[in-house]
Amino acid sequence: MLPPTPIRLSQLTALIGNTIKYAFDGELFWVVGDVTSHNHKENDDRHFFVLAEKGEGTNSLVAKVETVAWKEAAEKIRAFEAATGQRFQNGLHVLVAVSVSYSAAYGLKLTLHDIDINFTIGALEQEKQAILRRLETECADYIKRDGERYITRNNQLELNTVIQKIAVVASNATAGYEDFLHTLQNNPYQYSFFVDNYFTPVQGENNSHLIKKALIDIYNSGKAYDAVVIIRGGGSQTDFLIFETFELGQVAAKFPIPIITGIGHQRNETIVDLMVHSPVKTPTKAAEFIIAQNRYYEECIDDAQNTIVSEAQQQLSEKMQALAPVASNIKNYSRMYLQNQNGQVEHFVSLFSMMSPENIFKLGFAMVKHKGKITNSPENIQVDDEINVTLSGIEISAVVTSKRKSDGTEFKL
Repeated sequence: MLPPTPIRLSQLTALIGNTIKYAFDGELFWVVGDVTSHNHKENDDRHFFVLAEKGEGTNSLVAKVETVAWKEAAEKIRAFEAATGQRFQNGLHVLVAVSVSYSAAYGLKLTLHDIDINFTIGALEQEKQAILRRLETECADYIKRDGERYITRNNQLELNTVIQKIAVVASNATAGYEDFLHTLQNNPYQYSFFVDNYFTPVQGENNSHLIKKALIDIYNSGKAYDAVVIIRGGGSQTDFLIFETFELGQVAAKFPIPIITGIGHQRNETIVDLMVHSPVKTPTKAAEFIIAQNRYYEECIDDAQNTIVSEAQQQLSEKMQALAPVASNIKNYSRMYLQNQNGQVEHFVSLFSMMSPENIFKLGFAMVKHKGKITNSPENIQVDDEINVTLSGIEISAVVTSKRKSDGTEFKL
């Protein structure tokens, strides 16, 4: 038998190319697959990756095709990242619109034209809801759902009236951390804060165990922190899966110190946000929340002080008003009392004046002295005794020649 007539490789690749072009030219196919071997430079408008399919429930590879996203598709990827809060990276399960092409030099290739945002959002949301259900089931002692809200051990803690000693979980030297610290230290009320830093990566789904370790270190420190603040500063705003894990949601929910999150997630709340005491949107908002908490306490003190001063002034006014009638009564009583006493004094003066020796002498009475002493006792005076008798302005010396009793009828009225 004669051997078959050989053809050049380029002839075969041309045949393959023409066949593929005939079958797929101008067609778009929506394909579900996983992103692997992703390669993208920051200032490059292209993405190179492999779109792969793995066996259900296994890691065995079923199919894979080299894929490229040119400038317009790269813009679709940026829009996808902004909408989903998910970086376009290895391991991402996506629904994409692709076209099929073939070249003799590079072989079979897919070109990405569009990416379904809702597919990924739905997948991420389904995964998130599954984790939340697991938390409710496995951590029922300290996580309960109440409508759209989760009641956890952490968010039921009472926040201290003054937050001053703070443990911060953040990535070192990032814009978010610097914003938090600057806002805290330059507050308009000149509050002082004591901040201990527990620096750790706060991006990347595989790093959630590092945040968990930082929280454990805070607990084991034995320090009486008023609050723990978890902030995510700098870097991409699309990488939040680190805060969507079961292990981090679990430790945050039961942590014994109130946790404040400010991770820059503007679209919605992460699992960690749902579990902690006080979730806010950004690191700056976290600092403002702490300052506002302290300011509220100071305003309460000021209000109490103003209330005390106002009550004291009111009571003092009432007492002064009550004292004024008392003072008026005392004044009137004193005047009346003095008038009465003056009348009695004048009466006694008049009485004493009437009873003075001078007036008595004018009435014909006399004062008798016996042996140099005034006496009103005739029993001591004997016949032949010398006496001195004082009349009005005149003293008479006499010798008693006789002594007899008087019936006193001349003195009866």
